[in-house]
Amino acid sequence: MTTIGLRRMRPRDPAEGHRAASPLELLFDLVFVVAVGFAASNLHEIEAEGHVSSAILSFAFVFFAIWWAWINFTWFATSFDTDDWLYRVATFVQMAGVLVLAAGVGPAMHGEAPVVVVIGYVVMRLALVAQWVRAGVSAPQYRSTATRYVVGVVVVQALWVALLAVPHAAAPAVIPFLVLFELLVPVWAESSSETTPWHTRHIAERYSLFTLIVLGEGLVASANAVIDGLRHAEHLGPLLTLAGGGLVVVAGLWWIYFAREQHEHIRGLPSALVFGYGHYVVFAAAAALPAGIEVAVSADAGEADLTRASVAATIAVPVALFVAAVWALALRPTLAPRWNVTVVALVLVVLASIAVPTASLVVTALAVAAIVVVLEVAERSPVD
Repeated sequence: MTTIGLRRMRPRDPAEGHRAASPLELLFDLVFVVAVGFAASNLHEIEAEGHVSSAILSFAFVFFAIWWAWINFTWFATSFDTDDWLYRVATFVQMAGVLVLAAGVGPAMHGEAPVVVVIGYVVMRLALVAQWVRAGVSAPQYRSTATRYVVGVVVVQALWVALLAVPHAAAPAVIPFLVLFELLVPVWAESSSETTPWHTRHIAERYSLFTLIVLGEGLVASANAVIDGLRHAEHLGPLLTLAGGGLVVVAGLWWIYFAREQHEHIRGLPSALVFGYGHYVVFAAAAALPAGIEVAVSADAGEADLTRASVAATIAVPVALFVAAVWALALRPTLAPRWNVTVVALVLVVLASIAVPTASLVVTALAVAAIVVVLEVAERSPVD
């Protein structure tokens, strides 16, 4: 301990017992509730207006910024969390960046230049750069890795800022390349002499907590369906069905995600990248689900400019993507072939339910419930 209350940012023990999310990490997650909620509500608004393709693309971009900031903090914290005052202040700066980003979600998703989103995003990323600089100074064995992170992140942030000078019409063609560069920074940095010391159980817990956050938005959407139904008695029956079906779906997705331990799938750099990056689909799908439920509420009130099949798709597609991603990342290796085939078949049933939009939510809920049953039965059966 130094005279100013700082600790050396030594790497945490990846085999540390009873490692759990810290109060600071939990507070950090709560800030993301705001950003995720704004993204979901704007997705609902744009989808209800009938602009589904633009809604999906803008949501995918904004959610990437949210997810990428969260994932980078999480993997850094699992390795170098010192929890002294400077570490906390740097984390608070990242949280401030999240709030700035959240303020820009609406304009960016409605087609305006993503100036505020980029500013908030860059604030978050540069605050993390300061953390990597400190880690490199304090832990010589990881200095090469930390330096690569610093260089890579700074260069890409400069490119994001340069994006603001690109004509707005050309930005969609540039953004995928910037996203790719972001994804390549950890691949390059961690291929140095020493990979950072991840605590796999801690990482799995952190991912599970974020999953709870995004699934919780679905519960809010289901509650809104009930509230709207009570306000408009003539729509009470359909809205109660929607609320009940939404609750079954969210509960089923929770059950599916937590059906198996996931930390054992993080063994080395390749598997860590698959686990970390693959969760973008899990998180984005879970965050898009409440927007779909809200779209269905709007459609019931005659306020959505969408076909019935499109309304059904706003729920069925996120559910199918969520289950498929969790199956690929965590469930598939634990299941016998016959159970894997069954799960995939039930995911296809969810997608096929779009063809019968009036019964789509009921079919989706039943299919999700059936997957839960399959996982419970499979757990008691030997793997082939």
